[in-house]
Amino acid sequence: MALTKRQKEVLDFISGFVEENGYCPSYEEIAGGLRLASLATVHKHISVLEGKNYLKRGFNQSRSLELTAKYQPEHRRHKAALEIPLAGRIAAGAPVEAVEQREVLSFADFAGDGNTYALEVRGNSMIDDHICDGDFILLERTTEARDGDIVVALLSGSETTLKRFYRAPGDLVRLQPANSALSPIVVPARNVEIQGRLLAVLRKYR
Repeated sequence: MALTKRQKEVLDFISGFVEENGYCPSYEEIAGGLRLASLATVHKHISVLEGKNYLKRGFNQSRSLELTAKYQPEHRRHKAALEIPLAGRIAAGAPVEAVEQREVLSFADFAGDGNTYALEVRGNSMIDDHICDGDFILLERTTEARDGDIVVALLSGSETTLKRFYRAPGDLVRLQPANSALSPIVVPARNVEIQGRLLAVLRKYR
């Protein structure tokens, strides 16, 4: 049976947690890591994945989850589909000697994270940061931002914009465009909700 997107995120979270910590996550850690509303939701996903033979679990144990062999080949195929050869580096200035390299550029770090999402850019307010109309941007879902971060900001609960974030005196926030023809947006901090922080820009030429 095919996995839903959320079920895949649960499996990938468990796998990544085990790789990083050496033991499986608790249901509370799964709920927190994937921003699930309740432990009942975690229990439901775990039960379904157990029924599909992707997980095994012990009874009455907090950290008893185990990924089955069925998950591993599918995980490897999925990861391979997110990798492309990194053939080397190309000069944008003076020419350099062409030397073939055998590396891989992996997008799994982005796509495998349930907190990553994409948006299509409309407009050229960030063009001086090389973010153009029609580009796709990858964002980390977060409510926190540091001065200078490029963020998706929700203004007064109704409109969103992509700008550089800066705190300003008087409990204000300045959302700075990267376009000299446009003025910054200065609003009370209470009217700004950060919804994401820029990770990468993707551009298609055909």
